[in-house]
Amino acid sequence: MALNPAERFTTRVADYVRYRPDYPAALVDWLHRELGVPAEAQVADIGAGTGISSKLFLDGGHPVSAVEPNAAMRAAAVQWLGGDARFAAVAGSAEATTLADASVDLIVAAQAFHWFDQQAIKDEWRRILRPHGLVVVFWNSRRLSGTPFLEGYEQLLLDYGLDYSSVSERYNDDASMAAWFEGGLRGMARFDHSQLLDFDALRGRLLSSSYAPQAGHRRHAPMLEALRALFDASAADGRVRFDYDTRVFAGTLGDRNPSGTRP
Repeated sequence: MALNPAERFTTRVADYVRYRPDYPAALVDWLHRELGVPAEAQVADIGAGTGISSKLFLDGGHPVSAVEPNAAMRAAAVQWLGGDARFAAVAGSAEATTLADASVDLIVAAQAFHWFDQQAIKDEWRRILRPHGLVVVFWNSRRLSGTPFLEGYEQLLLDYGLDYSSVSERYNDDASMAAWFEGGLRGMARFDHSQLLDFDALRGRLLSSSYAPQAGHRRHAPMLEALRALFDASAADGRVRFDYDTRVFAGTLGDRNPSGTRP
């Protein structure tokens, strides 16, 4: 039976913390420079996971409320970021954040956005946003081609991933994201991003993915053998390069009256 999205990463937290990519600091710089977001703006990081996206905004000067339903991932975020007085972890979901009305200036949603019910979240996000507050949606989209390693890794996932074809790269294109903002899109951007990984880090990066078979599954050992062969054939100076496009969409959600129509 398929796992609830909030539960998919419970057994993968350690690998997620160590090996998942961060996001480029240029993303926050762009928000400050191009959209005029002040560094003191209160952020709600929805689906914050282990805190990777929260760290990005803390480093940019923002206070952050990290909303995450998965207790194990939330605990990892607290262990990592809990010493910063500007950080608070919140047990809540994208549709029911538990945050107060009109309490945040900026809602951000990173890699978790594609797991959300993207229509159901809108009323909740409107509720917690202050007037003129912004929503920022972003993610790292792994490049599937361009180098022998990237193409080989994609084939490995197709060969061994458990439900890879149904959950991989489920990210919206530019047109559908513009439509999601219902006329409120104020900007979009794309940034190059990458990781340089030795074999242990590559292995951990793979096992952090919810569709990678874990130890005990019949595909686990063959998958790791194929990964070793791919690494040996592709590595330069003991590392391979994981390339991403970091895509960012920012805008307002507007208001709705109780009947569900715009005023």
